[in-house]
Parts: sequence; structure tokens; C-alpha cells
Amino acid sequence: MHHFQYKAEELYCEDVPVRVIARQVGTPCYIYSMATLKHHFLTFDSAFANAEHLTCYSVKANSNIAILKLFGSMGGGVDIVSGGELYRALKARIPSDRIVYSGVGKTVEEIDFALREKILMFNIESIQELEQINRRAEAMNLKASVSLRVNPDIDPNTHPYISTGMKKNKFGISAESALRAFEDSKSLKNIDLVGLDCHIGSQLTDVTPFVDALQRLRALIDRFRLRGAQIRYLDLGGGLGIVYDQEAPPQPHEYARALLQELGDIDCKLILEPGRVIVGNAGIFVTKVLYTKRTQAKNFVICDGAMNDLIRPSLYGSYHTVQPVARSLQETEMVDVVGPICESGDFLARERELPLTAQGDYLAVMSAGAYGFSMSSNYNSRPRAAEVLVDGEHYHVIRRRETWEDLVGPETVPDFPEEDQGGRNDE
Repeated sequence: MHHFQYKAEELYCEDVPVRVIARQVGTPCYIYSMATLKHHFLTFDSAFANAEHLTCYSVKANSNIAILKLFGSMGGGVDIVSGGELYRALKARIPSDRIVYSGVGKTVEEIDFALREKILMFNIESIQELEQINRRAEAMNLKASVSLRVNPDIDPNTHPYISTGMKKNKFGISAESALRAFEDSKSLKNIDLVGLDCHIGSQLTDVTPFVDALQRLRALIDRFRLRGAQIRYLDLGGGLGIVYDQEAPPQPHEYARALLQELGDIDCKLILEPGRVIVGNAGIFVTKVLYTKRTQAKNFVICDGAMNDLIRPSLYGSYHTVQPVARSLQETEMVDVVGPICESGDFLARERELPLTAQGDYLAVMSAGAYGFSMSSNYNSRPRAAEVLVDGEHYHVIRRRETWEDLVGPETVPDFPEEDQGGRNDE
């Protein structure tokens, strides 16, 4: 469910015409619906109302601090994977005891930052990381709360790039390694092992892999407790999918019912890490048609939005619905929607049946609220897009469009020796 609807053949975000935002803010831009963000967060969070839990939004899906602050104001925490995401979370005034730190490659500087801020816990992904955190905590005279991320070797049936819970993936440790890590942790004086964690992948459209992983984790918790471990938190990760095209993922209440039924009376506080399922369909990417081009082989709609703005189609072959901002009953044609980047892989949609478009028309790329702006780049020295948050009849620019000056701001040029512009003279 989302708040992007046509009214009199014109696409609106809540009560604001998308065309108005595109003209006033410029394109390309991301537009998010506050009503949708709030509805999705509440729907997910309330699905677990009968269990002690904390919903930690996955920052990597969309890291704008206005959105983080919104979820924090609704009682949410965050799941972070970098020092930069921790910095954003604190800027958004997320309480540190609602912050969980995942990720396989935490640096010393990032660990120290998180320790100073007294986050809820680190999700540990290797034995060396556990030892490193112990050393840093000892140096700072602190005790680090940690959870072991277990790789259950479950096939999530999703794109291989976003599968995270199989043996061949870089994430987590095996069940046996986790048990050895617990034994090792007894000698690590600055470590407090408080939980277990599991995350098997992203954009899952079937609840079965979640249940399978949870069965293995539940059995492992029993083994830990028999050895004297005080497991207080069970981090179930995220990964629940959304509708991009014809998918039929479980609704949050179906997902929650299946997990809670499997958990029974496990006596742990649940940590949940939804990302895409909350923000994915709460945002669109708006781009303007620059040119249309017809060749013997293809028809192209060339837009000002590109793979640097929304890389999912190029990187994953992902499908996003593309639709006109101003809709009319007219003939259609098969086109590739492409951008200005000097790569053949620069496309937003391929072989797509769309109404005939003309220069200056606006197109909306749907379901772009997750892994859109957060994965964007400055490739081809393109400034990153603006981000806009709509609230009823009003909208706010929550990130201005970058400028060319922004692109070169961090750069410096050393003083090179002056050269004779007329060529070398040895005399």
C-alpha cells in the first residue's frame, strides 16, 4: 500500500502533484511519502506487538536522516553497518541503546566510535572481530555487548548478490564456530555475549526460508543455554520482500505469525531489522525525458536520470515499473528507458511497453525508496539527485541536489613544477 495515485490522469504523491515537485525542485529527484513511511513502519512493528521486541530499521536501505528521525520518533531503533551510518543515526537522535551494529569489516575507528556511544550491541561476524572488539573495549576500560551472527546455510531463493545466509557467503559464522566463540568469550574480560543473530538475504518473497533459519537458530540457543550462556536477544535480521512487479511476498502479519509460532516461549527480546519492506514502495524516482531516439533495432527514451542515480536495474537486472507522470490514452511503443551515462549498461528499463513520450515529459520509476539514493554515485561526475519528503499538501527538500562545486570540494591540486609551454629548451 502506498500514497502514489493518479488523480485526473496526473500522478500525485499524497496531495501534491509530482509534476509540481519535478518542476520546482528539478530532476532527477527522489520523492518519498511520509504517510506511506509511517504506515509501513507501524504495520511491521505492530505485527510483533505480542512479543517483546525492538524494530531496528536497516539504515542501508535509505539513510536520509529525516527518515531515520521519523522512525526514531515512532520508537524505532536502527541497524547500522558503518561508522557513517552510526554518525547519521546519532544526528537523527536515535538513542544509542536502540542501535545494533552489523557488518563484516568494522574498522578500529568504527569500533571505538560505537563503544564510546554505548550502542546496544555489535553483531559479530568472525572470531578475529570478536578479539578486536575485546582489545578495543579493554583499551577504553569498557565492556562490549555482542551478538554472534550465525550463518545457517539456508538458500533464500533470491538474487545471489543479496543472498547472505549460505556457506559460500562472506557473512556470519557457522553454528559450531559460534559455540567455540562462546567458549573463547569466557576468557575475554571485556566481552558480554548477550545474543544470537541471523540474516539470510534480501527481497525474500516466501516465509519458508525464514522459518527454516529460525528452526536452526532456536536449536542453537538451547545448546548455548546448556553451556551457561545468557542469551537475552535474538536478532532475526530483515529481508522481507516487496512488490516490484508480480511478486507476492507475505504481509508483515503473516511473516510475524510464522516466526512467533516457531519461536514459542523462547524468552528472548527480538531484534528485527526491516529495511526495504518499510521504505521500498514509499518512494519514487522522477526523471525527465531529454530525447527520444529510434533506430532500426531499438526505440530509446533518453532521460536525465541514470544508473548512477538508480543502479538496481543495471546491477541486479531488477524490475521497476515505469509510468508517465501525466497519463493519457494514447498509443504505446516498446522502448528502452536509458540515461546519459557512457555505459551500455546505463538503463532504467528495457523492452518496456510505454505510452509515446516526448521531450520534457516526466517519468516516474516506482518502488525506488529502498537502495535508490543510498546506492547512488557521482559516476561521470554527475551530481547526486535531490530527495523530497511529502507530508499531505506540503513537501520538504530533505537533501538538496548536489552542485558541480560539491563534486570538487574535497579535492586538492598539488603545486606542479611549471613547464615551458613552448617545449623543452636545453640551452
